[in-house]
Amino acid sequence: MKGRNYKVIRGMPYARRDFIPGAPRPKIAKFSTGNPSQDYDLKLELRAKERAQIRHNALEAARVALNKKLAGIGEGNYYLLMKTYPHIVLRENKMIATAGADRLQEGMRRAFGKPIGLAARVEVDNIILELSIKRENLEVAKDALKMASSKLPIPTYVKEIPLKQNIIEVKEK
Repeated sequence: MKGRNYKVIRGMPYARRDFIPGAPRPKIAKFSTGNPSQDYDLKLELRAKERAQIRHNALEAARVALNKKLAGIGEGNYYLLMKTYPHIVLRENKMIATAGADRLQEGMRRAFGKPIGLAARVEVDNIILELSIKRENLEVAKDALKMASSKLPIPTYVKEIPLKQNIIEVKEK
């Protein structure tokens, strides 16, 4: 099945892994990358515009694209945090499409399906990725977030949050 078949949220989430034999592991290699202890100026959040499910391989593709684009500024100059976790188990009732398949399968009888992947449910304005950077790397970071959003099945936007306030001291005479 294609990923677009799982974008729309239907029914209750199927997430109790202790009852699901053969539930796959998430494909996301790292949920945080970079230097978390540096003093950053800005935090950029990639937020969802629609309510949908995002498959775990789409989240990993977005993370890889973002890291690749930010490699030019150096791994110590940013901190990337994946805020969504794919915990919904997706199922598929695989059908045989070869000659003589009508004798082998039972159609819709007991069509519960086998676990094939994971997805994260996001609501409107949920944070998908969070990126902390210095102000001089802002354009590169926005471009990287635009590249990462192209890997996701929903429209997104970037919210910019200043971490430091510019304090101007006025000297009295």
